[in-house]
Amino acid sequence: MSRSLEKLKALNNRLEEKLEIREVNSLFKLKTVNTNATSELRAENATLSSDEIRKNNIVRVKILYKKLGIFEKSPDFSQIFIYKAMNLSGIGLKEEDFGQVREGKYIQVIAITYEPDKNGKKRAKNISLGYFGKAETLDETLKNEIIEFVLRWRYEKAFQNLEHYKELIEKVNVPST
Repeated sequence: MSRSLEKLKALNNRLEEKLEIREVNSLFKLKTVNTNATSELRAENATLSSDEIRKNNIVRVKILYKKLGIFEKSPDFSQIFIYKAMNLSGIGLKEEDFGQVREGKYIQVIAITYEPDKNGKKRAKNISLGYFGKAETLDETLKNEIIEFVLRWRYEKAFQNLEHYKELIEKVNVPST
């Protein structure tokens, strides 16, 4: 029974991903979006406005959110951007070690939030949004999708921060010269 349920869930996930891909295709008139969607989206982004790039990015984040099972720990997609930051454990994201898995480490997507402690002082709190096992056993495609999810999440978060500052600047009365 549980094996049948797993198969049904997997089929449902594939169907949802195909629906998301159709949405991307209709929004951006992409010819095809498949497992190599990232390079195709990059090529398309070269001619898009920042608003279109942002829409494109958020659709891809949503696809990866479902594909990586992030929805299991954070069921409301709109709420994943309330976190202050997002990071990876077990995979390097710095320039010098980008994409390198750290032997003996476990791969996790970590969301960072700030919550008051018992004294009211804000403390960083790490929340695991996805656990993917030991670094040595991580599939290369899965590794790339995990990295892509975190980077695209950060990209959207940067857009949100820019929006915030744009709104603040608009509130400032700038004297005319």
